[in-house]
Amino acid sequence: QVQLVEAGGGLVQAGGSLRLSCAFSGRAFNFYAMGWFRQAPGKEREFVAAIRWSGDYTYYRDSVKGRFTISRDNAKNTVYLAMSSLNPEDTAVYYCAADYGRRTVPARFQSEYEYWGQGTQVTVSS
Repeated sequence: QVQLVEAGGGLVQAGGSLRLSCAFSGRAFNFYAMGWFRQAPGKEREFVAAIRWSGDYTYYRDSVKGRFTISRDNAKNTVYLAMSSLNPEDTAVYYCAADYGRRTVPARFQSEYEYWGQGTQVTVSS
């Protein structure tokens, strides 16, 4: 059974930075694409970023392009989300998710991800 554990959330001022991590265990990490999603209070969970199993293909929602970077270390079974120039609209619970299979393009829809972490809170103050 795959387990995902996020870490790195917290309170940061607008313009600041955070790096989230997600530790993967239970299966062969390099067979999974990984994604980050977020859910703000009163809103639906939304896609943030995804990375292919090999780490050489990434993409992002438009509002975070140029500010967030998703990466992975297959030797450490960990995926990261580096966030900079944070603004209050980035406040949310951030979830990592795993999608089995070596897709050419990693999935961006929640329904395509089989495993989810418990989430980590990111709060950006103005």
